[in-house]
Amino acid sequence: MSYLNFVDHPLMGMPYGAALDLAIVLAITCWLLSVITREYSWVDRVWSVAPAVFCLQVASSAGFESPRLNLMTLLICLWAVRLTFNYARKGGYQPGGEDYRWVHLREKMGPVKFQVLNFSFVAPGQLFIIWLFTSPIHHAWTALESPLNWLDALAAALFAMFWIGEAVADQQMWRFQQEKKARQAQGLPIDAPFITTGLFQFSRHPNFFCELGMWWVFYLFAIAATGEILNWSTFGFIVLTGIFLGSSRMTESISLSRYPSYTDYQATTPRLIPFTRLGCIKLDT
Repeated sequence: MSYLNFVDHPLMGMPYGAALDLAIVLAITCWLLSVITREYSWVDRVWSVAPAVFCLQVASSAGFESPRLNLMTLLICLWAVRLTFNYARKGGYQPGGEDYRWVHLREKMGPVKFQVLNFSFVAPGQLFIIWLFTSPIHHAWTALESPLNWLDALAAALFAMFWIGEAVADQQMWRFQQEKKARQAQGLPIDAPFITTGLFQFSRHPNFFCELGMWWVFYLFAIAATGEILNWSTFGFIVLTGIFLGSSRMTESISLSRYPSYTDYQATTPRLIPFTRLGCIKLDT
């Protein structure tokens, strides 16, 4: 199964080992494309597709005869469809569709430091993280004879709930941005420079919260299959959580530089987890 064999690793000969080999190829390709085109969103373009490909690789190795692997793969394919659609309509796959946060980092770090980051994290680091947070399907593969149980049902239900939540948040953000652009084009005043309605009244980043929720509950499938509460794939969703916390912090620093009133929103609305005060700031009185 592992026919690329760029490096020796403990999963050689296993379906998810082949996925690691593919991740290495994608990392090299994305890095080369970033150097050639001077755009650094190539991994962003792969991000929504790679997990589905990795899961299909594992499920197909079992002849699509494992109910758990099939269920996990179906959920990740649904995840991929939603994310790919949302990224495409924002122009992410078009030339020049680079994420504005990479532009911000380049200006902040300078060309040399950013190229070090690009070589170490932007391409290879992120591809490895994608492979890592999808890895619960490998642990499910190691227990093919284990039948579906109540934990699988719970994981699937929670995943679906978070999937719907993120789709709703994406649509609310898209509609807000389109209406804002339309008013700007017509020379009309902008009543609200950033969104605070819908799901965004409960969380400053409901899409991030739902995205993390899906990958946290995806890990439950590994527990359901093996009965083991902890395994090495836990590092996947933990590292992903750290990345999203850092990304949300950078996004908010950019918002603050544009809209000073954003601090009022930060004071009243949690950063990620709804109905809490986590991430709320205290205003000077």
